[in-house]
Amino acid sequence: MTKTFLLAIAVIFTLSLNSCTEEVKEITSQGVPVLDESYVYENPKLPDGLNAASGFINFDPSLGIPVVNNPSSGGGVFVEGGVPIFGNFNEINRNVVVTNPGAALGRVLFYDKSLSLNNTISCSSCHHQDKAFADGQVSSPGFEGKLTSRNSMAILNPITQNNLFWDSRSQSIHDLSLRPVQNHIEMGMENMEYLTRKLSEIDYYGPLFTKAYGSNEITSTRISDALSQFIASITTADSRFDKSLKSGGTPLTELENLGKNVFFSSKAKCSSCHSGANFSAPDGIFDPYGGGIGGGEDLRGTANIGLELLPKDTGLGEGKFKIPSLRNITLTAPYMHDGRFKTLEEVLEHYTGGIKATATLDPKFKDENGRVRPIPLTPLEKKAVIAFLGTLQDDVFTKDPKYSDPFKK
Repeated sequence: MTKTFLLAIAVIFTLSLNSCTEEVKEITSQGVPVLDESYVYENPKLPDGLNAASGFINFDPSLGIPVVNNPSSGGGVFVEGGVPIFGNFNEINRNVVVTNPGAALGRVLFYDKSLSLNNTISCSSCHHQDKAFADGQVSSPGFEGKLTSRNSMAILNPITQNNLFWDSRSQSIHDLSLRPVQNHIEMGMENMEYLTRKLSEIDYYGPLFTKAYGSNEITSTRISDALSQFIASITTADSRFDKSLKSGGTPLTELENLGKNVFFSSKAKCSSCHSGANFSAPDGIFDPYGGGIGGGEDLRGTANIGLELLPKDTGLGEGKFKIPSLRNITLTAPYMHDGRFKTLEEVLEHYTGGIKATATLDPKFKDENGRVRPIPLTPLEKKAVIAFLGTLQDDVFTKDPKYSDPFKK
């Protein structure tokens, strides 16, 4: 009786193990990427008046290593990982070099779950094209199911920005590109040597690296570069607002125009933070020594907007968080670094009546006596501002096949 019982348990365990193994295979098997070589990634299109930022490493595709050009020194330095070791950062001329084969490789890497430790998470798991490369969640599940501490930021013309992540901790796409991969919660691939060996054993990567770099050698720098090229190529410039500015473009509606006027007015001051053609913080050139450009504090594109009296998450410091682009904002809910607001209506309610008098509140939200100064918007003005923000949605960008998942379902 005992032997029969034990045999039954063993059979059940074996069947269960086989079932789990098959399930894992189903989750992790993505097949082979299918690429269309006609896709053009070079010279990414940007909105009129918007230029690539000055704070990017220039990678030489023929070498597969970063080159940092310093006009004052007349030369450059090669550093694994893209971290320069010399000079005044404000004098460095940096540019992303996007090539078609480099970005095509980056696209495969971006969508490949093999970059995570257990083959279950890719960069695209937290950045969905149809949501402007956000993911619609308050916190995102990582490779072991643990949740990230912050909301996944959308990817919106990152080539134009020097300060990245909610706390502006990265000053280039190259620095940004591998942080999620190596993060112990997000993708768990802390050992880059292991990752390069792992990718070397995947058949489709050899030819892709050869096309991009002239040889099939896989290094962490080349992985970072290819991801950077693809991310840099992700640009949005075809919203209804952009088209309305061009000759023959469809004009905005009366309500949308009212919202536009309110947005740019001295009363609302929305554009003082969400400025320029990207509707994002003017972050300037990264100054690693502090002091900012032309003196004063370098906020690196962040602000404390009075979410909490005593911030639990301090961001860059003292509750300061990156001011994000408002392009495609209708697709990127929930809002703020912790996803606390589900709708744009809730966001505007914060600015009109929910700002907390925290010690480091941005001066824009204070009156001459240092007290909180809410933004005085009427119900119609709120409705109009939200209508205007809807014109920043770019349906071409969210459906462009060159940004889509190459691992066909």
